[in-house]
Amino acid sequence: MSNFDLIETSGVPIKAWTRGVGVEDAARRQLENVARLPIVFHHVAVMPDVHYGIGATVGSVVPTEKAIIPAAVGVDIGCGVVAVETDLPAAQLPDSLKSLRSAIERAVPHGRTANGGRGDRGAWSKLPTQATQAWKDLDKTYSEIVAKHPRIGQGNDVNHLGTLGGGNHFIEVCLDETDHVWFMLHSGSRGVGNRIGSYFIELAKQDMRRHVKNLPDHDLAYLREGTTHFDDYVQAVEWGQKFAMTNRKLMMDAVIGAARKELPPFSLGEYAVNCHHNYVAREHHFGRDVFVTRKGAVRAGMGELGIIPGSMGAKSFIVRGKGNADSFTSCSHGAGRTMSRGEAKRRFSVEDHVKATEGIECKKDASVIDETPMAYKDIDKVMEAQSDLVDVVHTLRQVVCVKG
Repeated sequence: MSNFDLIETSGVPIKAWTRGVGVEDAARRQLENVARLPIVFHHVAVMPDVHYGIGATVGSVVPTEKAIIPAAVGVDIGCGVVAVETDLPAAQLPDSLKSLRSAIERAVPHGRTANGGRGDRGAWSKLPTQATQAWKDLDKTYSEIVAKHPRIGQGNDVNHLGTLGGGNHFIEVCLDETDHVWFMLHSGSRGVGNRIGSYFIELAKQDMRRHVKNLPDHDLAYLREGTTHFDDYVQAVEWGQKFAMTNRKLMMDAVIGAARKELPPFSLGEYAVNCHHNYVAREHHFGRDVFVTRKGAVRAGMGELGIIPGSMGAKSFIVRGKGNADSFTSCSHGAGRTMSRGEAKRRFSVEDHVKATEGIECKKDASVIDETPMAYKDIDKVMEAQSDLVDVVHTLRQVVCVKG
């Protein structure tokens, strides 16, 4: 039995896995706008962590025929999570985890200063060898993209490879249900991915300027298959997704390296997952080859492993997909926000945040109030709402959280 509610619209239907968690009115309007687009195929799937986004809703799965909506992919192209299991038991962790957090913070640039310019602490001032080597696999295609679209090359690129960023991006040390240590982190394609996304969203609007008045939201402008800009976007977005995957791998290597200097000897265990949750892919659903855009959603094909992190004070889950066709084999990408960052800062105090993150080695000051656990949905309710999409393989709880 499926857990979704069917929402009829003047376009394709919407199937929403939101029982017990709800959909805010602004997000619902966005979903209805997407459903009315002529390029959307069959139905729109809505995950339980759904919330308002720019153009398209975060927590939505949008299948399109012969076109892609750049704003439905978003500007954090290829954003996702990687997690690695170890054989280190919690009993062998030091009493204080502050030095471990500091070691991770030294190993991975994070946050943003100087408006992202020279001296930004979130970028490499001197590239490590690993980033230089990894860039060799990315540079040729990037040069081709920049030759056609020079604006994309005007900003940070290789100096963000292996860096975390800010906002909801994190690095965590977690314990599973058997009290074994895991490392997990969340980040994407950084500044260059943002430029690719922003640039092609504007390009799609320009290409549709004669038709944009017929769009329910001008941010939903799309690029049609067969056009030069479509081909260029596919090349750029696939490159951005590869950058993001590489970025996470480099950071995880650095985190493990830092941990080895601070902790007793350990080996890496069986599960190592590296999955996107902001991306577009060619897939086959309901008898058609379509482009599936997951904006804040993880692919959950039959037997496929994925990661659903909670907020910085809640549980996270390693999951195995059930291959549910109605969700276009997808699940949520996290807990999902219940309020804007500004609202969280207005509503909660540092004292509230300290209480909510008790027992976790993390920042406990005003700079992370917008990421406090109370700004997010209840992850247990989110998981309950999608019990027909995934099975839980491991339940993780944080003991260290690094935020930008």
